[in-house]
Amino acid sequence: MESRNQLPIRLDSNVERGRPVQIAVDGEPIEAYEGESLAAAILASGRRVFRHTHPEGQPRGIFCGMGVCYECLVTVAGRERVRACIVPVEDGMRVTTMIE
Repeated sequence: MESRNQLPIRLDSNVERGRPVQIAVDGEPIEAYEGESLAAAILASGRRVFRHTHPEGQPRGIFCGMGVCYECLVTVAGRERVRACIVPVEDGMRVTTMIE
């Protein structure tokens, strides 16, 4: 399992953001902002791995950032295989990564 003690990478100065919202990723509360993608919010929380390949177990995360590569697949509110890079965050969103 990936280490959770990585530093967040969210920019803090000279950035206009939408309203702050709360999402849950693997049961952990994550701060996000309206207008950003789910992948951006997950990356800003310090997570880099969204899933592992089968059967090799290779880590995968954000790659193309535009919905073409399918490397950032997560489950959102029970809906599987959602591309996190093209889904905007919504307050209360419940996300499960495919990390086994």
